[in-house]
Amino acid sequence: MKRMSWIANVIISAFLVIMMVFPVWARTIKIGVIGPMNFVQGKGHWNGALMGAEEINARGGIQVGKEKMKIELVKADSNEFLSLTDATNAIERLITSDKVDFIVGGFRTEAVLAMQDIAMDYKKIFMSAGAAHPELCTRVAKDYSRYKYFFRVTPFNSSYLVRTSFAHMGYVGAILKKELQLPTVKVAIVAEKAVWVDPMITAAQSVIPKMGMQIVGTWRPSAVATDVTAELAAIQKSGANLIFTIFSSSVGIPFARQAGELKIPAVQVGINVEAQKNGFWEATKGMGNYVFTTNTYVRGVEYNNLTAPFVEAYYKRFGEVPTYTADTHTAIVEALVPSIEAVGSLDADKIVAHLENREYLVPSGKVKYEKDAQGRPTHDLTWGPGYLTSLGVQWQDGKLVGVWPNKWVAAPGTPEITYKGIVPYKIPPWMKK
Repeated sequence: MKRMSWIANVIISAFLVIMMVFPVWARTIKIGVIGPMNFVQGKGHWNGALMGAEEINARGGIQVGKEKMKIELVKADSNEFLSLTDATNAIERLITSDKVDFIVGGFRTEAVLAMQDIAMDYKKIFMSAGAAHPELCTRVAKDYSRYKYFFRVTPFNSSYLVRTSFAHMGYVGAILKKELQLPTVKVAIVAEKAVWVDPMITAAQSVIPKMGMQIVGTWRPSAVATDVTAELAAIQKSGANLIFTIFSSSVGIPFARQAGELKIPAVQVGINVEAQKNGFWEATKGMGNYVFTTNTYVRGVEYNNLTAPFVEAYYKRFGEVPTYTADTHTAIVEALVPSIEAVGSLDADKIVAHLENREYLVPSGKVKYEKDAQGRPTHDLTWGPGYLTSLGVQWQDGKLVGVWPNKWVAAPGTPEITYKGIVPYKIPPWMKK
């Protein structure tokens, strides 16, 4: 018995010594990373968060008051493309079973709205990196005490997305009109069936005619459609010169591939999330050539001095350019960590109060959280020159390049913008014949 007691004392003493020498790792900050992990969007969520956590841990962790804490990530597959129930169950497990301190990720608006409510029930800071519908942040303004723990990290909301897309459309439309000597540019709207798209279509149907262009029709294929030849045949018959695409899901691949195979005499401009990734060229068998999409990152284009280090490190690590959902990296490195360290606490209310009033650089521009017309915080992202603008990128013979902004002036009195690395847009050669 004496020997057992002696051994126990030795073990306890050794443990106490270790805790005195290495107190920094006594506790961890647990961050839940939630997304559709079997899809490119969820992989972006995880990869960005993984890079961010490793960067912070490599420099010693997060200084929380007098304590140094490292980050521990917890992966959760929301399966949100296929099941809303799976998404809500996944975030509930993160909070109640995995005991996470913060949550980053989320992609489909329908799912994120539901996950948002669960996170708010538990007063967990939830930094969304994918969903674009304005309602997510309108909720913050309308019921601040409940929804203040929600922040949008990326992208800026769908109202701004459509304004950006209109700028892209106007840019390309002007080139088409001049180079092809068109009296009027005819536009076909093609958008996946999803809630986040609805306000964009409404806006497009109102604004496109005011831009001097003619709408020839609107098509709404399934977000996961694998055959869109019927839609493409109708578009070709309509005489469209420009196809305004709004795709966040897998339909972007068959649409681009089949349009290329059929050599539809209309350029594709708008949002095609699948076209943002390196694998798009192979997935479309090169038929996605000349596709133009809104994007956040492309190699060779720099918003500021943070862009290239992030993009190149991500490319080196994962062999592809980060999609915008990889801004879970931003959520951790540029947003959460500085605010945690500034308040010296993991108290959600203190972090919210600090974070919502910051203005800071991120690899995709500068973040400033908006207030609504009544001066209420929305935790939504500021769009425009000097803040977040995104890019217009185009596939040119197997390479994704930045083509917008190219001497862009958003409004009278605002500065002209061209980021380092932007190159000219190219019209598909079969349209010139």
